[in-house]
Amino acid sequence: MKLRDKIRNRSARIGVVGLGYVGLPEAVALAKIGFTVYGIDIDKRKVKSINSGHNYIEDIPDEDLAEVVKSGKLNATTDEKIMNTLDVITICVPTPFNENKEPDLSFIVKVANSINKNFKRDSLIILESTTYTGTTREILMSLFEKSGNKAGRDYYLAFSPERIDPGNRRYTINNTPKVVGGITKKCTEMAKLFYSQFVEKVIAVSTPEAAEMVKLLENIFRNVNIALLNELALLCDRMKIDIWEVVDAASSKPFGFMPFYPGPGVGGHCIPVDPVYLSWKAKEYDFHTRFIELAAEINSNMPYYVVSKLLRLLHGKPLKKCRVLLLGAAFKKDISDMRNSPSLKVMELLKGEDVKYIYNDPHVPRLNGSRSAVLTEKLLKSMDAVVILTDHSAYDYEWIVANSKLVLDTRNATKNARKHQNRIVKI
Repeated sequence: MKLRDKIRNRSARIGVVGLGYVGLPEAVALAKIGFTVYGIDIDKRKVKSINSGHNYIEDIPDEDLAEVVKSGKLNATTDEKIMNTLDVITICVPTPFNENKEPDLSFIVKVANSINKNFKRDSLIILESTTYTGTTREILMSLFEKSGNKAGRDYYLAFSPERIDPGNRRYTINNTPKVVGGITKKCTEMAKLFYSQFVEKVIAVSTPEAAEMVKLLENIFRNVNIALLNELALLCDRMKIDIWEVVDAASSKPFGFMPFYPGPGVGGHCIPVDPVYLSWKAKEYDFHTRFIELAAEINSNMPYYVVSKLLRLLHGKPLKKCRVLLLGAAFKKDISDMRNSPSLKVMELLKGEDVKYIYNDPHVPRLNGSRSAVLTEKLLKSMDAVVILTDHSAYDYEWIVANSKLVLDTRNATKNARKHQNRIVKI
């Protein structure tokens, strides 16, 4: 049976490599509609957890994971040899950057080598990991072609950027449009057919490079606009203007404006990483992305600004004797995702200033060997300052303000607190 028919009747065996925030939701979604899915990961703890039906991704309902595991539609393994039995493989592995802000594609390269060793003809391979433009062709295709396999003839190869937004209940893997770009027209068509099985809308672009650039554009757009608001927040601070009031008022314009908000920095896997990947690749073309690099610089400096502002507010008391409570460790509200969270940088900077701090996060019970502090009236009153770094919905901000001496709010979370406004300072 040809691959196209296997996909249509859902008898194709699917492999999802990387069982994190992108891979596991995709694996569950595919298993729910009848595909037999093999999740592949080097982390034995994740594999054991999945095969036991235990969920570790908040976006997936526990019962959904348990159901597909019990039915045998989802199996997890660390064995790369399973790849030679798979009809479709999606690659959803991490793509961090190193200390020198250079792309680290070691996870992609390792997976590509594993696929090459266990190559199956007439299979579809799709890279979903965020990366620089050219990765699909230059790394995956070039490796497979060295073994004599030609894309569009012996196998199908495409790129499709992941669009997972952790914690977003409105837009899920099923109703968020998917972009695909294949090495050949046939590759694109096969990838589009595959995603059409479980995604409501699939958009085809001409090449994998175009699809790779789509992902970079989406997140650089956000990074640049957040940087603009962060810079305006610094200016408004000097001018004694409330930046949050300004943004809310500007948002009343029904055309030509989209609200973005300042904060303690940017986090997650995509927004801090994508500008680095594009800037690095652009240098190969003797091109410097100055605007993008400036935005990244502004955002990366925000934790320093938050800490410097806090130290000014604590002026008059020896820093070694100050006690600070940090509310929120995750990079965004109502999730446990810690990837590139600006809270981590704030903690590092406070430690460098010998300021004693503790943290609370209802979604992150443990962090760097410390436990999330129990939030009590007594604890709040004992602190010299409370810093809101992540605006989790679980927090009662009016109660927090009422029992705190000083609140530094980096997220405008206290905007509805009716009393004790004199205790609140915003960035």
